[in-house]
Amino acid sequence: MAEEKTLSSRQVFNGGHLRLRIDTVRTADGGESTREIIEVGDAVVVIAVDDDENILLVRQYRKAVEMELLELPAGSIDPGEDADTAVRREMQEETGYLPGKVERLGGFYSTPGFCTEYLYLYLATELTSSQLHAEDTAGISLVRMPVSEISSLLTSGKIKDAKSIAGLHMYLEHRKTG
Repeated sequence: MAEEKTLSSRQVFNGGHLRLRIDTVRTADGGESTREIIEVGDAVVVIAVDDDENILLVRQYRKAVEMELLELPAGSIDPGEDADTAVRREMQEETGYLPGKVERLGGFYSTPGFCTEYLYLYLATELTSSQLHAEDTAGISLVRMPVSEISSLLTSGKIKDAKSIAGLHMYLEHRKTG
């Protein structure tokens, strides 16, 4: 395995949700290079399935790409919080539902070329209505999509963010083998 040895590291930005550092590394061929690394906490991504076999998606505007996206509910794991608790909190904040059952399906790195974030993928079922509770939900709308339409939704390109694409594909495979 060709690992890179860190020769030096300096933090160049420390924000509310992320830090940026620049590492100088020794590459596998003996050369030197720099790596710009975004350090961000881990997060959860939720496949929420209601009793009618609909997946709950959220539609929200994303400033970074200047467009509204259709996504799986997701969010950061707060300091001191475990992933199961984060799933329940994020579900209530983004969808107004609480899951009676959560099951971990796997996980993946969001963008390992420059970011440390790991996404834990969960299946949430036995949903009960709960008060929508979050400070930044004004621009979020809930969309129910029948499970039977997920494959065509993915192939049509209507879902554009990687976490939702990966999560939905993993869920469809889970249904085949589960």
